[in-house]
Amino acid sequence: MDLFSGFLKNRSSKMTLFVLGTLALLAFLAFATWRSALILRELAPTTNLLLLPAENLMRVVLILVCLLLARVSGLPDDRFGWSTTNTVHFLFIGLAVGVVVALIVPLLTRWAVTQFGGHIYSPIVVQSILPRRRIEWVWVPLALAPAVALEELLFRSLLLGGLSIFAPPILLAVVWSIIFGTMHAPQGSFGIVVAAALGLLLSILFLVTQNLLAPMLAHYAINLLQLIWASKDRYWEKYFESSHP
Repeated sequence: MDLFSGFLKNRSSKMTLFVLGTLALLAFLAFATWRSALILRELAPTTNLLLLPAENLMRVVLILVCLLLARVSGLPDDRFGWSTTNTVHFLFIGLAVGVVVALIVPLLTRWAVTQFGGHIYSPIVVQSILPRRRIEWVWVPLALAPAVALEELLFRSLLLGGLSIFAPPILLAVVWSIIFGTMHAPQGSFGIVVAAALGLLLSILFLVTQNLLAPMLAHYAINLLQLIWASKDRYWEKYFESSHP
């Protein structure tokens, strides 16, 4: 009996550490995003923010923290979507979803800024990571990978998969998607809505496939194609500048 109660106590302590650590990581990223938004409003970056060595090192460290938190929880890998079965299948699903969404979002953005004006959308984040030179089209896609991996590990693996033992997954998907959208406040009200909708879509994709690869590749494809679109079509920038003299 003592051994059994000790096991339960130890398991409870691990889950408490997992929950507190995951929520602390979410709070840290939210604060960092808010601070970055303030800086971007005051200063125009002279270098690509996605390529800053310190930022990339921090992302790698936070990815390791996510992996460590998952291990601390004692939950099985399947709970976090870390399965190696049907890998090609899930990669194909993720790529297909990402490409379709990446084709729809620019059309919605063009319609939104035309109907309501450039004030509803700010390209400030896209401008800060958009490649300025040809060589950056090599480095930016590489740096985008850990940025996407960090968000997917946190929002899908830990916050959705790991915490689903405490609440209904669909409820968590809605709550975290709203928070995910709010963290995109620098992109304006339309950016918040789109990010929240995409967060919910990625969460549903995670729940349906029970695999992290699908939402991770979809997320990566959406972000990368968004940059490619932004470099080719300056329609959104014209409306933004006319609304922000």
